[in-house]
Amino acid sequence: MKLIVGLGNPGEKYEKTRHNLGFMVVEHFLHDFEPVGKTQWDDNKKFKSDIAEITWESKSGSEKVILVKPKTYMNNSGMAVRLLTDFYKIAPEDVWIIQDEIDLPLGSMKIRLGGASAGHHGVESVMEHLGTDKFWRFRLGIGMQKGHGTIADHTIKNAEDFVLGTFGGHERSHIKELIKRAVKAIELGLTQDLHASQNRYNTK
Repeated sequence: MKLIVGLGNPGEKYEKTRHNLGFMVVEHFLHDFEPVGKTQWDDNKKFKSDIAEITWESKSGSEKVILVKPKTYMNNSGMAVRLLTDFYKIAPEDVWIIQDEIDLPLGSMKIRLGGASAGHHGVESVMEHLGTDKFWRFRLGIGMQKGHGTIADHTIKNAEDFVLGTFGGHERSHIKELIKRAVKAIELGLTQDLHASQNRYNTK
Protein backbone atom coordinates (compact mmCIF):
# COMPACT_ATOMS: atom_id res chain seq x y z
CA MET A 1 0.00 0.00 0.00
CA LYS A 2 1.18 3.50 -0.81
CA LEU A 3 0.16 6.82 0.76
CA ILE A 4 0.66 9.67 -1.71
CA VAL A 5 0.23 13.03 -0.02
CA GLY A 6 0.05 16.35 -1.82
CA LEU A 7 0.97 19.20 0.49
CA GLY A 8 -1.02 22.43 0.46
CA ASN A 9 -3.61 24.54 2.23
CA PRO A 10 -7.35 23.87 2.02
CA GLY A 11 -9.85 26.43 0.78
CA GLU A 12 -10.47 28.53 -2.30
CA LYS A 13 -8.18 31.30 -1.02
CA TYR A 14 -5.12 29.08 -1.45
CA GLU A 15 -6.24 26.98 -4.40
CA LYS A 16 -3.93 28.42 -7.06
CA THR A 17 -0.98 29.42 -4.89
CA ARG A 18 2.57 28.13 -5.35
CA HIS A 19 2.39 26.40 -1.95
CA ASN A 20 -0.48 24.24 -3.25
CA LEU A 21 1.53 22.61 -6.02
CA GLY A 22 1.34 19.28 -4.16
CA PHE A 23 -2.46 19.41 -4.24
CA MET A 24 -2.37 20.19 -7.96
CA VAL A 25 -0.21 17.16 -8.73
CA VAL A 26 -2.33 14.60 -6.86
CA GLU A 27 -5.47 16.09 -8.42
CA HIS A 28 -4.00 15.72 -11.91
CA PHE A 29 -2.81 12.21 -11.10
CA LEU A 30 -6.36 11.21 -10.15
CA HIS A 31 -7.78 12.91 -13.26
CA ASP A 32 -5.39 10.88 -15.40
CA PHE A 33 -6.35 7.67 -13.62
CA GLU A 34 -10.14 8.04 -13.73
CA PRO A 35 -12.71 9.65 -16.05
CA VAL A 36 -13.49 13.17 -14.87
CA GLY A 37 -17.06 12.23 -13.93
CA LYS A 38 -15.76 9.56 -11.54
CA THR A 39 -13.03 11.68 -9.99
CA GLN A 40 -14.19 12.17 -6.43
CA TRP A 41 -12.49 13.17 -3.21
CA ASP A 42 -13.95 12.07 0.11
CA ASP A 43 -13.97 14.77 2.79
CA ASN A 44 -12.86 12.45 5.56
CA LYS A 45 -13.22 14.01 9.00
CA LYS A 46 -11.54 11.05 10.73
CA PHE A 47 -8.32 11.58 8.78
CA LYS A 48 -8.66 15.39 8.55
CA SER A 49 -8.14 15.11 4.79
CA ASP A 50 -9.69 14.83 1.39
CA ILE A 51 -8.83 11.30 0.29
CA ALA A 52 -9.28 9.13 -2.79
CA GLU A 53 -8.55 5.40 -2.85
CA ILE A 54 -7.53 3.66 -6.06
CA THR A 55 -6.12 0.28 -7.06
CA TRP A 56 -2.97 0.47 -9.18
CA GLU A 57 -2.35 -2.44 -11.53
CA SER A 58 1.21 -3.30 -12.55
CA LYS A 59 3.07 -6.38 -13.79
CA SER A 60 3.83 -7.34 -10.21
CA GLY A 61 0.14 -7.23 -9.24
CA SER A 62 -2.38 -4.79 -7.81
CA GLU A 63 -1.69 -2.35 -5.01
CA LYS A 64 -3.96 -0.08 -3.00
CA VAL A 65 -3.01 3.59 -3.23
CA ILE A 66 -4.45 6.31 -1.04
CA LEU A 67 -4.24 9.86 -2.38
CA VAL A 68 -4.37 12.56 0.26
CA LYS A 69 -4.89 16.32 0.48
CA PRO A 70 -4.58 17.22 4.20
CA LYS A 71 -7.07 19.77 5.53
CA THR A 72 -4.93 20.59 8.57
CA TYR A 73 -3.15 23.47 6.79
CA MET A 74 0.45 23.21 5.67
CA ASN A 75 2.19 23.62 9.03
CA ASN A 76 0.21 20.72 10.55
CA SER A 77 0.32 18.37 7.54
CA GLY A 78 2.00 15.68 9.61
CA MET A 79 -1.06 15.28 11.80
CA ALA A 80 -3.14 13.98 8.89
CA VAL A 81 -0.27 11.81 7.63
CA ARG A 82 0.18 10.20 11.06
CA LEU A 83 -3.55 9.47 11.40
CA LEU A 84 -3.50 7.63 8.07
CA THR A 85 -0.23 5.74 8.62
CA ASP A 86 -1.36 4.58 12.05
CA PHE A 87 -4.75 3.38 10.82
CA TYR A 88 -3.49 1.60 7.70
CA LYS A 89 -0.16 0.47 9.24
CA ILE A 90 1.82 2.13 6.45
CA ALA A 91 5.61 2.22 6.79
CA PRO A 92 7.33 5.62 6.35
CA GLU A 93 9.11 4.47 3.17
CA ASP A 94 5.67 3.86 1.61
CA VAL A 95 4.70 7.49 2.23
CA TRP A 96 5.29 9.75 -0.80
CA ILE A 97 5.11 13.48 -0.13
CA ILE A 98 4.51 15.82 -3.09
CA GLN A 99 5.75 19.31 -2.22
CA ASP A 100 6.70 22.69 -3.64
CA GLU A 101 10.37 23.57 -3.20
CA ILE A 102 11.49 27.18 -3.19
CA ASP A 103 15.19 26.20 -3.14
CA LEU A 104 14.97 24.46 -6.53
CA PRO A 105 14.76 26.33 -9.87
CA LEU A 106 11.34 26.76 -11.41
CA GLY A 107 10.26 23.61 -13.25
CA SER A 108 12.91 21.30 -11.80
CA MET A 109 12.23 18.12 -9.81
CA LYS A 110 14.18 16.04 -7.31
CA ILE A 111 12.82 12.75 -5.95
CA ARG A 112 14.61 11.51 -2.86
CA LEU A 113 14.28 9.38 0.26
CA GLY A 114 14.94 11.18 3.54
CA GLY A 115 17.06 14.23 4.21
CA ALA A 116 16.48 17.62 5.79
CA SER A 117 13.28 19.63 5.34
CA ALA A 118 15.09 22.62 3.78
CA GLY A 119 12.81 24.85 5.84
CA HIS A 120 9.57 23.51 4.32
CA HIS A 121 7.09 23.63 7.21
CA GLY A 122 4.85 20.94 5.77
CA VAL A 123 7.75 18.51 5.49
CA GLU A 124 8.95 19.50 8.98
CA SER A 125 5.51 18.61 10.33
CA VAL A 126 5.53 15.20 8.63
CA MET A 127 9.00 14.48 10.03
CA GLU A 128 7.87 15.48 13.50
CA HIS A 129 4.71 13.35 13.49
CA LEU A 130 6.30 10.28 11.89
CA GLY A 131 9.41 10.55 14.03
CA THR A 132 11.64 9.98 11.01
CA ASP A 133 12.82 11.59 7.79
CA LYS A 134 12.80 8.29 5.91
CA PHE A 135 9.86 8.94 3.61
CA TRP A 136 9.94 9.84 -0.07
CA ARG A 137 9.65 13.44 -1.28
CA PHE A 138 8.89 14.76 -4.74
CA ARG A 139 10.50 18.20 -4.50
CA LEU A 140 9.03 20.41 -7.22
CA GLY A 141 10.93 23.58 -8.00
CA ILE A 142 9.13 26.92 -7.75
CA GLY A 143 12.25 29.09 -7.22
CA MET A 144 12.52 32.39 -9.01
CA GLN A 145 14.13 32.44 -12.43
CA LYS A 146 17.10 34.60 -13.37
CA GLY A 147 15.97 38.11 -14.03
CA HIS A 148 13.13 37.82 -11.52
CA GLY A 149 15.25 37.99 -8.36
CA THR A 150 16.17 35.14 -6.05
CA ILE A 151 14.63 34.05 -2.80
CA ALA A 152 18.09 34.00 -1.19
CA ASP A 153 18.14 37.78 -1.46
CA HIS A 154 14.87 38.14 0.43
CA THR A 155 13.75 37.78 4.02
CA ILE A 156 11.81 34.75 5.27
CA LYS A 157 8.64 36.83 5.30
CA ASN A 158 9.15 37.65 1.64
CA ALA A 159 9.59 33.92 0.96
CA GLU A 160 6.32 33.17 2.75
CA ASP A 161 4.58 35.86 0.73
CA PHE A 162 6.08 34.35 -2.41
CA VAL A 163 4.86 30.78 -1.79
CA LEU A 164 1.39 32.07 -0.91
CA GLY A 165 1.22 34.04 -4.15
CA THR A 166 -0.15 32.69 -7.43
CA PHE A 167 1.95 31.68 -10.42
CA GLY A 168 2.73 34.54 -12.76
CA GLY A 169 2.38 34.40 -16.52
CA HIS A 170 6.04 33.52 -17.11
CA GLU A 171 5.76 30.60 -14.63
CA ARG A 172 2.61 28.89 -15.84
CA SER A 173 4.00 26.97 -18.80
CA HIS A 174 6.87 25.66 -16.63
CA ILE A 175 4.45 24.57 -13.92
CA LYS A 176 2.09 22.91 -16.38
CA GLU A 177 4.98 20.80 -17.69
CA LEU A 178 6.26 20.13 -14.17
CA ILE A 179 2.87 18.79 -13.06
CA LYS A 180 2.80 16.45 -16.08
CA ARG A 181 6.31 15.19 -15.29
CA ALA A 182 5.48 14.69 -11.62
CA VAL A 183 2.39 12.66 -12.52
CA LYS A 184 4.44 10.48 -14.88
CA ALA A 185 7.09 10.04 -12.18
CA ILE A 186 4.43 8.85 -9.72
CA GLU A 187 3.03 6.45 -12.32
CA LEU A 188 6.48 5.01 -13.04
CA GLY A 189 7.18 4.73 -9.32
CA LEU A 190 4.03 2.69 -8.83
CA THR A 191 4.61 0.53 -11.90
CA GLN A 192 8.33 -0.10 -11.25
CA ASP A 193 9.88 1.73 -8.28
CA LEU A 194 11.00 5.22 -7.31
CA HIS A 195 14.61 4.53 -8.26
CA ALA A 196 13.39 4.24 -11.86
CA SER A 197 11.54 7.55 -11.42
CA GLN A 198 14.67 9.18 -10.04
CA ASN A 199 16.75 8.00 -12.98
CA ARG A 200 14.25 9.21 -15.56
CA TYR A 201 12.74 12.36 -14.04
CA ASN A 202 15.19 13.92 -11.60
CA THR A 203 16.55 17.18 -12.96
CA LYS A 204 20.27 16.82 -13.62
